[in-house]
Amino acid sequence: MSEQKVTVLAIGGHVGDMELTAGGVLASHALKGDHIVTLALTAGERGVPAGRDVHEYREQKVKEAELFAEMLGGEAIVFDIPDGELPDNEELRLRVCDVIRRVRPNVIITHFKNSMHKDHSTTHRIVNDARFFAGLGPLERENPAFFASRLYYAENWEDAVDYKPYVYVDFSKEAYDLWIKAVSQHWFVTGSTSFAYLEYYKHLSRVRGIEARKEYAESFTIPEETMRVLKTEL
Repeated sequence: MSEQKVTVLAIGGHVGDMELTAGGVLASHALKGDHIVTLALTAGERGVPAGRDVHEYREQKVKEAELFAEMLGGEAIVFDIPDGELPDNEELRLRVCDVIRRVRPNVIITHFKNSMHKDHSTTHRIVNDARFFAGLGPLERENPAFFASRLYYAENWEDAVDYKPYVYVDFSKEAYDLWIKAVSQHWFVTGSTSFAYLEYYKHLSRVRGIEARKEYAESFTIPEETMRVLKTEL
């Protein structure tokens, strides 16, 4: 009997957040035939290169998200919300809830709770509540209730305060190569002069791989209330 396929929904504050922080794992799942969906709550267009029009750059960011997902055989969703102005309200929680109910992911990946970027920490709160709403049967929406049982928070240099790796997920050189090729389609990953994004995450995947006694890996943490190890004896 063939192994059951998995759907992974990675939700970031901006286009590129999840592609960088969880991209190796996403590529690994894609190569196994699993379904990958990325959701960016904003395009991240205010990281526009000097001299470029912010609206044109937004269009470029959306295309970059779509190209990354296409290379992994998946789907990209980008909400039309201005970068830096992500509203921390119930309306947006229900909108994300609707995506979860439509996609029906086995796994959700999003930001850790602490961040130097307000859109990241806001996304964390929105996703946690949206996951709850999505699984709430009496809450009537267009699609029936669905609870995503596995929730992970990705490692991000901007979300580093109090972050501690809890889960290491390793991936192959083939997945690594696919990830690097796909994520390099994002201008800011290779062209930004403010931070060496590609080099940082390439080296981080190797460091986490070494720690896991593997070649490449990405680290995640999980909701604190689920941090438990069950044994019948030591």
